[in-house]
Amino acid sequence: MSGSIERIYALVMRHVWIWRSSIMRLVDSIYWPAVQMVMWGFMTQYLLPQASFIAQAAGVLLSGLLLWEVVVRGNLSLSIAFLEEMWSRNLGHLFVSPIRSWEMATGIIIAALLRTLLGLIPVSLMAWAFFGYNIYSLGLPLVAFFAILQMFSWSIGLAMSGMIMRVGQSAESFAWAAVFILMPVSGVYYPVTVLPHWLQVIAWGLPPAYVFEGMRSILAENTVHWDMLAIAFGLSVVYLVIGFQIFQWFFRASRRAGTLLGQGE
Repeated sequence: MSGSIERIYALVMRHVWIWRSSIMRLVDSIYWPAVQMVMWGFMTQYLLPQASFIAQAAGVLLSGLLLWEVVVRGNLSLSIAFLEEMWSRNLGHLFVSPIRSWEMATGIIIAALLRTLLGLIPVSLMAWAFFGYNIYSLGLPLVAFFAILQMFSWSIGLAMSGMIMRVGQSAESFAWAAVFILMPVSGVYYPVTVLPHWLQVIAWGLPPAYVFEGMRSILAENTVHWDMLAIAFGLSVVYLVIGFQIFQWFFRASRRAGTLLGQGE
């Protein structure tokens, strides 16, 4: 067990040293969320004087944006951590070492978590400084929101990384697009009830829908629906297990096909 911890630690530190040697690798983790935050922040400032839901629950757009970026950054950070190994032709070298596939998956998940925090904490503080909105006012539920959305994003990232490992970099675009396909049915900026019934069924099968409904309940009614958070947490765990199993399945398929050593640009 101690050997596994040491190998996972080494994998994480490899990415940390890459970031330290090239700070530009972290810029996109802050840049794109910051641009989105500024755009929606000014939109919120425009809508606040209006007699609307925004006036009743100030910050709903910024909250939705920042929480959705948890999903986006979590997925992209994990995918990039995996792709770094492919771009440097290091994937085959890793797997001829004692490192096992689950240790690599754990390592890139931890690296993704660190990169997500490094990107989103400054942006959340910018929202507070520029627009007076403090997302940390959501309190303890914010921790649950973050954990649920991170686990869900990791499940997508692991599945996409496994597919890239098996198919090759021709599938790389799926790593960037996967979460955005789910955005319309996640209820980021509007209630799930506005969707057609058949799409509502899909939405309630995804953890983000519960998170964003819970976020709006806190802002509009000052009510925390812990039952919805429990469902969302359970779903995220299920999706994370499925994503990990998909990663494992693609890894075994790649090893049988002998494609691990041929990966890279």
